[in-house]
Amino acid sequence: MGFLLYTLVLITFLAILWKINSVARCVLKFTFFGITSMIFACAPIPLMLLKPRDSKNALIPAALLRATERIYGLSYNVEGIENIIKDSGCVVLINHQSAIDLFVLAYLWPLMPNSTVISKKEIFYIQPFGLASWLWGTIFINRVNAKDAQSTVNQTGEIIRRRKARVLMFPEGTRNLGNTLLPFKKGAFHLAIASKVPIQPVAVSRYSFLGKFRFDSGHITIRILPAVSTEGCTSDDIPKLIDKTYKMISENVNEISSKNNVKNNLKTS
Repeated sequence: MGFLLYTLVLITFLAILWKINSVARCVLKFTFFGITSMIFACAPIPLMLLKPRDSKNALIPAALLRATERIYGLSYNVEGIENIIKDSGCVVLINHQSAIDLFVLAYLWPLMPNSTVISKKEIFYIQPFGLASWLWGTIFINRVNAKDAQSTVNQTGEIIRRRKARVLMFPEGTRNLGNTLLPFKKGAFHLAIASKVPIQPVAVSRYSFLGKFRFDSGHITIRILPAVSTEGCTSDDIPKLIDKTYKMISENVNEISSKNNVKNNLKTS
């Protein structure tokens, strides 16, 4: 009885903090997000074992994650589904803002067959998450140094061609909540050329609801953009591919973010 009472008091206290204090709400949201994401990823492992290395295994964690978005006050919509590349692997490039980009992956995964991600090999040894990642087809690579970088890219490219995989990547390389995208790193473009597959740019509206110790409610638009061909391209063409892809994603991020800001302002007025 005492344990139940303490639990109810704690839950009530946390609920009050969530309601009245923005800093506490931010901490609680990210804590809950981290815990539930790990549970959603690992709990379906027994089912995933039935079809190891199948990208469809990640559909269960993705669906569970999407089901919790309302808890955080989030809503999503996806545009440009008609632009999804058919019957081919590709490198999917997405602007990177926060850990909650996992929601973006959770929306894209069921729309893009054979989706996967690339991860450092060390992640596999963080169990049971590493096993779950392996079971849904994550491509694990060794830490890349200048000596074996090209070999790693070529090996990964061969996996993409063989699986017709869609590799979801963040070309900025680090999280960025700023008003402009960070410069794109070359790795994803080297990979697209080595794989002989097109690039699928994806723009995600800015998380204006996030800030320093702030995690408010908000709406996110995910826009899938037309493919960028890499046919006939070599490493010499990478600067041109980066410029084209960067411009496409940047312009669309600005456009959909402006539309979302108008909608949010109308809701609060």
